[in-house]
Amino acid sequence: MLLHWIWLAHRPGLSDRGKASLLQHFSDPEEIYFADPKSYEGIENVSPTGKEGLLDKSLTQAQEILDACREKNIRIVTFQDAAYPRRLKHIADPPVVLYYKGRIPDLESHPAIAVVGTRKASAYGLTTAKRMGYQIADCGGIVVSGMAYGIDGMAMSGALTAGRPVIGVLGCGADIVYPVSNQSLFRDVEKYGCIFSEFPPGTMPARWTFPKRNRIISGLSNGVLVIEAPEKSGALITARQGADQGRDVFVVPGNIDLPSFQGSNQLLRDGAAMASCGWDVVGEYAYLYPGKLHPGSKGKSLTAYPAEIGQTIEQEASLVAERGRLPGSKQELKKKLDKKDIDKQASTPYSGVKTKLPPLSPEEETIVAALETGERLVDDVIADTGLPTGKLLSALTMLELKGVIRRLPGKRIALRSR
Repeated sequence: MLLHWIWLAHRPGLSDRGKASLLQHFSDPEEIYFADPKSYEGIENVSPTGKEGLLDKSLTQAQEILDACREKNIRIVTFQDAAYPRRLKHIADPPVVLYYKGRIPDLESHPAIAVVGTRKASAYGLTTAKRMGYQIADCGGIVVSGMAYGIDGMAMSGALTAGRPVIGVLGCGADIVYPVSNQSLFRDVEKYGCIFSEFPPGTMPARWTFPKRNRIISGLSNGVLVIEAPEKSGALITARQGADQGRDVFVVPGNIDLPSFQGSNQLLRDGAAMASCGWDVVGEYAYLYPGKLHPGSKGKSLTAYPAEIGQTIEQEASLVAERGRLPGSKQELKKKLDKKDIDKQASTPYSGVKTKLPPLSPEEETIVAALETGERLVDDVIADTGLPTGKLLSALTMLELKGVIRRLPGKRIALRSR
């Protein structure tokens, strides 16, 4: 019964991992509701405080939430519904219910890419966010973001311009427009995509709600793209959570002299993949979605975009940058996608490499030597070179920045032709 799902979702003192453990132990929330209190003993992640919350059998709050959803045209999808996003279901702490407005895009047919960054973005970051949002959508991806000022809103605006659905995830109720200045964006996302929240209607944003929201942003996505993030940024929380969930992490390199890029540039040093256009991200998943993705606007400049982007993007970026805004571990990238030999395309050995390369570190030289026979899987290069994974990933990023190597779909790399 829907009331019991809402009841379970909002039990005080019960963590999201505890709720997931209960759903593994019992068949559904109704069985949890009517269970003997002794049956809660020994269930993993259910603390004494969580057990106290389970002993409160009042459904008054759940009924009030359900009535508010009906009044405000907010739909509810539960963990056991077929419409519940499959990727999100498999994280360690999935939300029991999701409140949403709009229509849930088809996340099984197209890759979802989380695009995140700072609210206090530079003009370059804002322009890049809108360009990357447009390109990801134009290539066939679905942009997921937090609908905040700055990078989030610009990326979603770009994706909507490409005529593709988007997903916004809120740190407040689905009926709360936050920030207020994003009202038009909220209307567009609701009309052409979906607005998700795990918080009931009327919940106002707070500091603790945004980190909780971030795990949903990454959990819905195949990969996380960080555009611009300082050392202490919610975008870095999303990236770390994404890596913990087995998601790929991509970063647009930024100005090393600007503090607002220090966090995202650090991710590159830690082994995140560099992205300079939407296809750098979406192309990683081409073999998972055959026939659904294409290079689209890869490599195009702003002037090559549709008129509505080319004429307004820099102006809009400047306006957003002038608005007032509310303030807001090294992680090995875990997702390793296996490729069969049949997926591997033949390549021509790289010749004359020694005389054409810029100065390289010993690790970089080792990697280049391993790639002289042709394109390779990253895992194979790790095995052949014997380099620690962290050092190798950092060296790959530097080789890419130097123009020595190129990344290919399916976790493959190759020396760049000269």
